[in-house]
Amino acid sequence: MKPLLEIADLQAWYGKSHVLHGVSLTLMPGETVALLGRNGVGKTTTLRSVMGLLSNLKGTLLFDGRSLMGMPTHAIASLGISLVPEHRGIFATLTVEENLKLAWRPSSRWDLASAWNMFPALEERRKTYAGKLSGGEQQMLAIARALMPGPRLLLLDEPTEGLAPVIVERLVATMRELKAAGLPILLVEQSLDVCRAIAERHVIIDEGRIVWSGDTQALEAADRIVREHLTLENA
Repeated sequence: MKPLLEIADLQAWYGKSHVLHGVSLTLMPGETVALLGRNGVGKTTTLRSVMGLLSNLKGTLLFDGRSLMGMPTHAIASLGISLVPEHRGIFATLTVEENLKLAWRPSSRWDLASAWNMFPALEERRKTYAGKLSGGEQQMLAIARALMPGPRLLLLDEPTEGLAPVIVERLVATMRELKAAGLPILLVEQSLDVCRAIAERHVIIDEGRIVWSGDTQALEAADRIVREHLTLENA
């Protein structure tokens, strides 16, 4: 089986700042991979690179065998990749329902009914302006909206950051549902507990380089790696 997403020797710059130094990882069809690391080490940059949001790139980016290098973001999205950014990116002056309808495509396996079933709290606030929602509700909306086009790959950037434990539990349950439905996910997440609950494989990045990868069982045994690259103890 060939990888759905293949990143090889990816290098990325913001202006003159060299952020990614040869990142390589793969994601198989139906797989959930967690990209772990401290703040500022290149996790978000990796997702932004996949979505065509950075122009200064070198290396290989393949989605279902097709190169994404140099492709505009809207074209990448049309191939079936959806990003839920860290800042959520919802339209604050549109209602919940308008945000979802704007993103929906007739070919999608998700629709408004799916969104309401996944997040009942959103249906209750369907006529509420998105800017009036709580942080947890906004994150639910961001995820639901990312599903409306019917993605073949979902990129999630820090989906549980700053949210109450009850909301985190709801989002973890949602990600498990999506995984069970066969949707591949590349997850950037700080919480090891969330990553262990969802991902089959974990990739640790530090200073723009992949320093470790393995399955959940291997991560459980990698105390030294976790201390060196994920905790603040050795930052």
